[in-house]
Amino acid sequence: MKFMRLNRSLLVMAAALLTFSACKRGHDSTGTEYAPNMYDPVGYEPYKQIDGFKNPYNKDGSNLWTPVRGTVSRRNYHTTFTDSTGRSVKDLMVYNINPDSITISERVLTNPVALSEKTLAEGKEYYARYCQHCHGEGGKGDGPVAKQYKGVPIYSGLAPMNDGHIFHVITHGKGRMWPHGSQMTPEERWKIVHYVQKLQNEG
Repeated sequence: MKFMRLNRSLLVMAAALLTFSACKRGHDSTGTEYAPNMYDPVGYEPYKQIDGFKNPYNKDGSNLWTPVRGTVSRRNYHTTFTDSTGRSVKDLMVYNINPDSITISERVLTNPVALSEKTLAEGKEYYARYCQHCHGEGGKGDGPVAKQYKGVPIYSGLAPMNDGHIFHVITHGKGRMWPHGSQMTPEERWKIVHYVQKLQNEG
C-alpha cells in the first residue's frame, strides 16, 4: 500500500515538474522536431532555412544567387521600334496595369506595332506556338487541349475585341485562361493581337 502511494506521489511530482518546465520555454522555440527529414527540403531551395546549413557552392553560403554581371531587370529593359504612325516607341516592357483592371487596358492601350504582312506572319507564328493548342488554328476553340479543357471561346462568337483587351488577356489571363505574360515579350504579344483580330474579322 505504501509502495502504491509512493508511486502516485512520484507520478504527480513528475507531471508537475514536466508542466512547469514546459511553461518556461521561450515563445520563439518550436520545440523538438520529430523526423525532420520528412519536411526539410533536400534540394537547394532559394529560401531554405535550416540552422547550420551552408550551400558549399555559393560563397556566402545561401541558396540565393546574385544575378550575373550585365543582367538587366525585366521591368527596366528598354526596347524601341517604330509604331503604326512612324514614331519611335520606347519602354514597351513597362506596363503597370493591375491584372484586375482590364477596363483600363481597354481604354488606354493601343497596339504600337505597325500592322503589315510581316507583322501578321510573325503573329501567326507566335499564335501557333502559344495559342493554337487551345484556341485552334482558326480561332474556333477546337484545339487539342480544348477537347479536354472545356470553355475555350470561339473568336467569331465574341464581340469585337480592341487592342488593349486582347493584350491584357494574353498578359494576365482571364477566366480559365492562364497568364502568358512571362512567356513572351510585349512586342510578341502585340503581334499576336494583330493576328487574333484578323481571325476574328475572318470569322
